[in-house]
Amino acid sequence: MVDALDVLSGLVLEDGRLWADAAEPFQWDDARHVLASPEPYHFLTRPRAGSKTTDLAGLCIAWLLTLPPRSPIDWLAADAEQGTLAVDAIAGFIARTPMLRGSLEVQARRVLCRQTGSSLVVQAADAPGAWGRTPRVLVVDELAQWAETASSRRLWEAASTSVMKRSDARMVILTTAGSPGHTAYRILEHAKLDGLWRVHETPGPVPWLAEDRIAEQRRRLPESSFRRLVLNQWAEGEDRLTIVEDLDAALTLDGPVGPVAGHRYVMGVDLGISHDRTAAAVCHRDGDEVVCDRLQVWSGTKRRPVDLSEVEAWIAEAVGEYNRASVFIEPFQAALMIERLRRRRVSIKPHQFTARSNAEIALCLHRLLRERRLVLPADDGLRDELANVRLLETSPGVYRLDHDEGRHDDRAVALGLAAFYLNKQRRERVPIGGAAASSLLYKPRMQWGHQ
Repeated sequence: MVDALDVLSGLVLEDGRLWADAAEPFQWDDARHVLASPEPYHFLTRPRAGSKTTDLAGLCIAWLLTLPPRSPIDWLAADAEQGTLAVDAIAGFIARTPMLRGSLEVQARRVLCRQTGSSLVVQAADAPGAWGRTPRVLVVDELAQWAETASSRRLWEAASTSVMKRSDARMVILTTAGSPGHTAYRILEHAKLDGLWRVHETPGPVPWLAEDRIAEQRRRLPESSFRRLVLNQWAEGEDRLTIVEDLDAALTLDGPVGPVAGHRYVMGVDLGISHDRTAAAVCHRDGDEVVCDRLQVWSGTKRRPVDLSEVEAWIAEAVGEYNRASVFIEPFQAALMIERLRRRRVSIKPHQFTARSNAEIALCLHRLLRERRLVLPADDGLRDELANVRLLETSPGVYRLDHDEGRHDDRAVALGLAAFYLNKQRRERVPIGGAAASSLLYKPRMQWGHQ
């Protein structure tokens, strides 16, 4: 009978090498234990770029080909995108490895072994639960990156308790370190004390990363993110948008600034009707700095919502005053206003708030404040808001703006929206690799913290 480790060893990687020739000692150590050690449960952590999905894909192929016939394997991914990466990694091995051709069939979320009848099912943590399944092997990918939701907790409970139904079942968790407040950390602490578990945490960075790439990550990422993602250390995230010293350094303008001929202006609009406020920020670039020339806020309540006709009139007037400024606004609640403004020849561009764009806006505003490249009006309301805005980490390295209970973040969102598009326009005009491009990199001071 073919040995599972032999199957894994013979898989062909993207660069043409065999897994056996490329694997580092920590990969061999993990593979041997996961496939054959007496402990049935394994909690493994590795840094980003630590070949987690690739190695799990290889292990699953080895199991599909060597476990007893009709063995079910479940792979739980952090989300649907991560699940797609898992299937793609398996499909890649099949395409590159001659010995696998004709033996495995890849479907959208399933891989079947024609020889043994064993099957692998990939499921996202945000999908319906796994009650009733009895897997021979349970693979849990990036557990520390799972969203802390009721559905993901139910899925973990259903899947992790399913392995106790079979005396021959195995479970492997492979993740990058996360926050000590995450459920994954509590599971890790249990695993360290329980005799049925093996724990192996690989320190980072991984040996195949170039030093200059690691240094760039250190410059760009908040310290806690660098520790988690690159060093594979469990660390709490810094959750404040800025510190008071950086905020006070930014609040230097004595009121609104009038338009200047030749300047390109951008307006960001965060629209709230009744439960929040509407804010609009007109900004321009001055060298490496982003200057907020004008900031306007409208407050609404359930009984007296924001009057969008007032907002529309203000936007049209400000656009005319500030050199035909481009306007960026979320279109969900403002479709009719957007259409009317376009008929008035306003350059208005809908902005879709997604997880990615939220992260880009949040980190753009955070960097500008941290590097003291944001110039703001010395307004007490603005200072109070920005001092209480949080940089909420929704998953490792992915952030969005949030606010404390009873506070607001509408000014921050409007500012971040304008600043992001000003930076984007600048990047699009700078040749890749040019000196100006390097000025956009993270340049943190030696120490920083939160209020």
